[in-house]
Amino acid sequence: MSLLKLVRAPFLAATIALLGTLGAAQPALAQASAPEASSAPAAAAAPVAAPAPEVKKEVIDNPYGLEALWTQGDFVARGTLIIMIIMSMGSWYVIFTKLFEQSKILKSAKATADFWQAGTLKKGLESLEEGSAFRYMAEEGLKASEHHEGTLVENIDLHTWISMSVQRAVSNITSRLQDGLAVLATVGSTAPFVGLFGTVWGIYHALTAIGLSGNASIEKVAGPVGEALIMTAFGLAVAVPAVMGYNWLIRRNKTVMEKVNTFSGDLHNVLLAGKK
Repeated sequence: MSLLKLVRAPFLAATIALLGTLGAAQPALAQASAPEASSAPAAAAAPVAAPAPEVKKEVIDNPYGLEALWTQGDFVARGTLIIMIIMSMGSWYVIFTKLFEQSKILKSAKATADFWQAGTLKKGLESLEEGSAFRYMAEEGLKASEHHEGTLVENIDLHTWISMSVQRAVSNITSRLQDGLAVLATVGSTAPFVGLFGTVWGIYHALTAIGLSGNASIEKVAGPVGEALIMTAFGLAVAVPAVMGYNWLIRRNKTVMEKVNTFSGDLHNVLLAGKK
């Protein structure tokens, strides 16, 4: 009996100590979980960060640009600029109108196949487009073969008169195709020198500004020198399209005239054969 009491006493003491340890750990765990629970609503209620302010790019006005050239330039600079603008507009007008005329003749050349399939020359005229170059040549040749009167004209034989009439029609078409090309040649050859004149005038203003101010600071010469460079650029911008357009139109005119000469030669032979 005494042995049982000796064993029971340490066991009870160990049990009491274990229960005391568990009781002390529960408040600590409650205290540790409380801040975590309270921090969650705080994090959810945190204010949204304000958007970053938009950075606006600063725009600096160019005091030496085209606007300044027009507003601050004298009558010589403005007149030179206006002349180059007129030259540029004229050259582009000629380029577009000549391209339209050439395209129209090339399109009409495709219809000449039906002309040669007609039974007579008068029926063949109906297959050609009204106002086209090929119909003009056919009408002139037919008119020459039907009308050969006059005190002076009657001394020329009919074959020579028909040849002269057809060749005159071809010459008129050639002259019409070459109209305006002289404008492109003139613009292409003179526009750089007009721009160079504006350049020289701008450099003269720069030297004058240096002489009046007594110093060669960039503020005194930037405007006139910028004006000079702009004039040079304008001269090149006007001349280059004019030269390129001139060469292009000349090459296309060669193709057009080949078709015109071929048609006129065949028409001349048909008229001389007397088939109307």
